[in-house]
Amino acid sequence: MYDVAIVGSGPTGLMLAGELRLAGVDVVLLERRESQELAGSRGGGIHARTLELLDQRGIVDRFLAEGKTMTAATFGNTPLDLGGLPTRHPYTLALFQNHIERLLLQWVEELGVQVRRGVDVTGVAEDDGGVDVQLAAGGSLRAQYVVGADGGRSTVRRSAGIAMMGPDATRSSLIAEVKVAGEPEQQGKVDARGIHGLYPMGDGTVRVVVTEAALGPATEPTLDDLRQALNDVFGTDFGVHSPTWLSRFTDATRQAESYRKGRVLLAGDAAHVHSPTGGLGIGLGVQDAVNLGWKLGQVVRGSSGAELLDSYHAERHAAGERALKYTMAQSLFQKADPRQEALRDLLGEVLRVDGAGVPIAALVTGLDVAYDLGPGHPLLGRRVPDLDITTTEGPVRVFELLHEARPVLLDFGGHGLGARLSSSRLRHVRATYDGEWQLPVLGAVPAPTAVLVRPDGYVAWVGDGSGDGLAEALDNWCGKANPTREQP
Repeated sequence: MYDVAIVGSGPTGLMLAGELRLAGVDVVLLERRESQELAGSRGGGIHARTLELLDQRGIVDRFLAEGKTMTAATFGNTPLDLGGLPTRHPYTLALFQNHIERLLLQWVEELGVQVRRGVDVTGVAEDDGGVDVQLAAGGSLRAQYVVGADGGRSTVRRSAGIAMMGPDATRSSLIAEVKVAGEPEQQGKVDARGIHGLYPMGDGTVRVVVTEAALGPATEPTLDDLRQALNDVFGTDFGVHSPTWLSRFTDATRQAESYRKGRVLLAGDAAHVHSPTGGLGIGLGVQDAVNLGWKLGQVVRGSSGAELLDSYHAERHAAGERALKYTMAQSLFQKADPRQEALRDLLGEVLRVDGAGVPIAALVTGLDVAYDLGPGHPLLGRRVPDLDITTTEGPVRVFELLHEARPVLLDFGGHGLGARLSSSRLRHVRATYDGEWQLPVLGAVPAPTAVLVRPDGYVAWVGDGSGDGLAEALDNWCGKANPTREQP
């Protein structure tokens, strides 16, 4: 029996598999595809907080080497400057999903994750001791926990009976990578249907996005569907042929009622579907994975009780709900409509006031995520800044201390906290730092005497010089000092 089975090896499943291996968990990835290669480049874009998470694991340079950084985003038609955000990565990285998956797969293979391909999962059945993952080829596979990272039409979610809630689709669009007759040229227009465009990709292939006249069916589109939609909008189908990828997406916005049901959990598109507007999808899934991985690892190892998994739903459902509201608001401006254009222009006037766009920029990038860990210091529940600190072993960046995905206590006060700690459940680092603590939107905040940083990079406790509350925070987030099952 495996500790954890992950269904789906997209960016979410791959990131979660890596997190679980770092936590010492016996994990298997089950993937329907025979190869990791995607048909087409798919979506793309990695925002600042997701880049920070990759930085926390020591692999961000792999992605930066292959993508292109952009320091601006837009809301409506108003540019948002990302360059002033307090992060080492004040930009979005343009990088298509096929490359993101390839780089994540390289990482998880280095960690020794087992990937089983050509495995079609048809359902899950839970009992007191674990979960049976039912396979189309016959038989089943057993694990203590199963995570559905198998996309918006998740088999795991449906089999577990977890409902999706939210507004239905109002329009659908076709997206494709195709060849065209003649020399490809960029085309674009916005009308009452939506946004349409042809974008040369540099290799003779053109990416096409076109909104359909009516809401399309929940089936795979055909090349004839694409030709008809292009003719309707542009008066020509541009001679499209030889598609490497052809798909349909909608503006439906739905979120799983619960991200956890017993031993079955959901992450990524299996937990939330939305318009691709803003490019939030990959980042939301990666952030789900990094939030869940260490928690599930502690539960499987026996250092924490299963109730720790409830905090995964509490934290990520709220964060996902806020991001989905952004995609719904942004998608309103993606068609020609005088009333919506009036609202867009008025919002643009507001956002152009100095500093007014910062909260939206922080939302888009994921840097403003704040988990509700109760009242206290502004750092509590927020990502720890990647400070240049000085330790007894020399200078180091905070994110470098998180490469092993273990909790870290940063002790700036020297108040004898080490006497309360066990090295088996966290890393205690005595350090000095003389600069400001800057948070997105909030700006400078009071310097703490110590902070307990969870493996996902969020602050679970802030010291005021007394050590009060540290023991409780350790029990809540770091588990027992001596788990019932040691890491391999």
